[in-house]
Amino acid sequence: MMVPAVLLLLGAVTAVLAPRLLARAEWPEREPVVALWVWQCAVGAVLLCFALSMLLSAAAAWHAVRGRLFAAAPHGVVDAYALGPAGGPWAVGTALLLAGGGLWTGLRLAREVLRARAGRRARGAELLVRAPLLPGEDPAGARLVVLEGPRPEAWWLPGAAPQLVVTTAALGRLKGSQLDAVLAHEQGHAAARHDWLLHCSRALAGGFPQVPVFAAFEAEIVRLVELAADDVASRRYGRLTIALALVGLNEDRGVFGPSPAPEPHVPERVRRLLTAPPRMSPGRRLRLTALATLVPAVPLLVAFVPGLSALA
Repeated sequence: MMVPAVLLLLGAVTAVLAPRLLARAEWPEREPVVALWVWQCAVGAVLLCFALSMLLSAAAAWHAVRGRLFAAAPHGVVDAYALGPAGGPWAVGTALLLAGGGLWTGLRLAREVLRARAGRRARGAELLVRAPLLPGEDPAGARLVVLEGPRPEAWWLPGAAPQLVVTTAALGRLKGSQLDAVLAHEQGHAAARHDWLLHCSRALAGGFPQVPVFAAFEAEIVRLVELAADDVASRRYGRLTIALALVGLNEDRGVFGPSPAPEPHVPERVRRLLTAPPRMSPGRRLRLTALATLVPAVPLLVAFVPGLSALA
């Protein structure tokens, strides 16, 4: 029963240390896409630790699970894991607890996806009422929708055919290529499917609010997807253009005032665009990406080492 316990401990340590280490790092603001990948790998490693611990605990608790899990394993591999007598209370409790956590995670994710789909359908129906399809326009195709509105706003409606929405007030406020930069920002969200990242982070944080890595994952994903989309727009239209567009869209909302901002990431995004922090070298980006990819491999290595040792 040592391997399930080690995996459980490894998952707990990763859940506590990963957000602390990433919070101290200064490079995520420079490379938000790499930071998004690092966060996904850290969260994936935690989930993998718990999933593998659940499987091995269930194998120790019930002969039926053990037979199926090690059905194709050569003789001696099962003994190498020292799973102990079947039906041990520790094994049963751990397996049931982790299985319950996995089921709860799935339910939270399903609830988040269904809620988002319902909201998306409602907003899509409202858009069709306020901006009907033109003759010959494909209802399943991507649309740019212009709405009458007194507030300068622009957003994207995710889905199979993402819709970019901009108000007439935004058209009057944005000058030159600023509107193109805002649309490129929203297209960056749609192309990278940031909505799925947001769904997963909300489901994990909502289901397990006391787990540090999940709470930090949700907070950082909200910030990093905006920085990544800003970079998409700035590469096409320049940092100053998208910064001015952000100011134009948000200056009437008290975002840049002394009081707490309703959207605290906006001033940070504008500052980042204007100060233009240098990007990392391609080699360092590659090393960080490769190192993050190896993190989920650690629990796999821990889980398979006894079996591989027995085969050797």
